[in-house]
Amino acid sequence: MINIPQYFTNLHVKTPNNIEEHHKHHPYPQLVSRPFPHPLPYNALRKSPSPIIMKSTLHKRLQHWGSPAGFERLSRHILPWLTPLAWLLLTVGIVWGLAFAPPDYQQKDSFRIIYLHVPAAMLSMSIYVFLAAVSLMHFVWRSRLAAWLARAAAPYGALMTALALATGAIWGKPTWGTFWTWDARLTSELILLFLYLAYLLLQASIEERDQADRLAAILAIVGVINIPIIHYSVVWWNSLHQGATLFRADGPSIDGTMLRPLVITLLAFYALFADYLIRAVGNLILEHRIRRQLET
Repeated sequence: MINIPQYFTNLHVKTPNNIEEHHKHHPYPQLVSRPFPHPLPYNALRKSPSPIIMKSTLHKRLQHWGSPAGFERLSRHILPWLTPLAWLLLTVGIVWGLAFAPPDYQQKDSFRIIYLHVPAAMLSMSIYVFLAAVSLMHFVWRSRLAAWLARAAAPYGALMTALALATGAIWGKPTWGTFWTWDARLTSELILLFLYLAYLLLQASIEERDQADRLAAILAIVGVINIPIIHYSVVWWNSLHQGATLFRADGPSIDGTMLRPLVITLLAFYALFADYLIRAVGNLILEHRIRRQLET
């Protein structure tokens, strides 16, 4: 039997100096051979990294993919399938919308311009939000890749804004009886085009690249206030422009036979923008490397 007094006497506090002596004189040394009665498996600690380790790992991953070499490596994996997918979606969406979607009961065939107008208008706002976001990243963290992303996205955003205004004017002639009216939605979209052009002119007018990127970033960040004005202009003011068609609380207001090709075309526009952006940033990286080699 266990000598109870001796057992409890030996349960004194163990320190590095007396732990071996304690195990030697214990009546049942196997009971104290481990510091815990049921220790966790060694792998259990390895499978649950601390938040600090996870944050460090995420930071390293972001640094890797955010570097020019990491971006180029990522683009080599994406472009081979993104480019054909984008053009396939665009072909299917445009042909389906223009040739097979039924005519609108009020606007007849003139409504078909939505398959260009709506994706261009949505992309014009989305690209500016993206432009402001990467500009903020460059302004705060001095990320060179973020500056290249902003510089590459701005021309495409200006093109989409001009396309949205042009197709809207073509749509407005049979619908409103005029190509242009100083409607809140149209005016705020025109201001968006001016913001894009101001960004491009600012980039082109300053020779020192870092200074141009920082000043253009400030313009992009300040100008993002125009995006909610565009979106809510049909709610805040009496607007000739129709309200939201796709993103409504009660669901899309457009019939499914017209909605499906519109969604496909919308995805195609975003895929084409991503394809262009990757290629444009790749060209900027190559231009930067050539300039550095010439300077050395």
